[in-house]
Amino acid sequence: MEEKKGFFKRLAEGLSKTRNNIVAGIDNIFSGFSSIDDDFYEEIEETLVMGDLGINATTAIIEKLKAAVKENHITEPEECKKYLIESIKQQMDVGETAYEFENRTSVVLVIGVNGVGKTTSVGKLAGKLKDQNKKVILAAADTFRAAAGEQLTEWANRAGVEIISGQEGSDPAAVIYDAVAAAKARHADVLLCDTAGRLHNKKNLMNELGKINRILEREYPEAYRETLVVLDGTTGQNALSQAKEFAEVADLTGIILTKLDGTAKGGIAVAIQSELGIPVKYIGVGESIDDLQKFDADQFVNALFLNE
Repeated sequence: MEEKKGFFKRLAEGLSKTRNNIVAGIDNIFSGFSSIDDDFYEEIEETLVMGDLGINATTAIIEKLKAAVKENHITEPEECKKYLIESIKQQMDVGETAYEFENRTSVVLVIGVNGVGKTTSVGKLAGKLKDQNKKVILAAADTFRAAAGEQLTEWANRAGVEIISGQEGSDPAAVIYDAVAAAKARHADVLLCDTAGRLHNKKNLMNELGKINRILEREYPEAYRETLVVLDGTTGQNALSQAKEFAEVADLTGIILTKLDGTAKGGIAVAIQSELGIPVKYIGVGESIDDLQKFDADQFVNALFLNE
């Protein structure tokens, strides 16, 4: 529980900019309006959209809020707050967010553009899995970015896991091939692959991921597959567009949202989950290995609104 408590505190602190951005605005609306009317809802809507919750998510949240107000015969704006919080939580709930890969022999592909914290996230995830006594092998298949391999090797040493890498500029699929052989030979629980994500050249990216997928299907058909995309929370709506683009080239199963500690755009977690139906599985709120945690919608919304 200690870690959870500590993380909640860090999460609440990390979301302070987002909270100031969204919650202060909403509190002003609650205290500034004497009755619940169209203007009241419009103001809330505008505050949520400005907080990067996205148009679709916001519309759905407002609809649910209106229904709850009607159903419970609410007349005071202040009383709406708990229903608003509930509505946001419901909007983020995409069913049982699966961490199935933790319990099976699996391959996790991690993709993302440069600069979003992808390699760091792979390293932290390796550390988390190792802490669960999993045998983890890292594949350094982002062979195009100078120093990506070195950076990942550093993380592998830090996490105490093995790493398979190729030469800079070598074929990523060849690295995956070697890594699969190593994972099978050493009975690894999780093969964690850092792969490139050059969205500006979608055709190449599709070809590359296609090649990697064919190798995995052929050489490691028994492994459970997970594909996570890493997005930078500070970029707000841009992160959402990136997620959409990656969803076109890869079969995404989840999202790692990084850098939430430095942004007023934390509401993007709500938008992504609700607009794409792809669950946010991990969030990062800092530099240390413990600052990457499983995402919990309840905890997130509470940290945003309740700051307990």
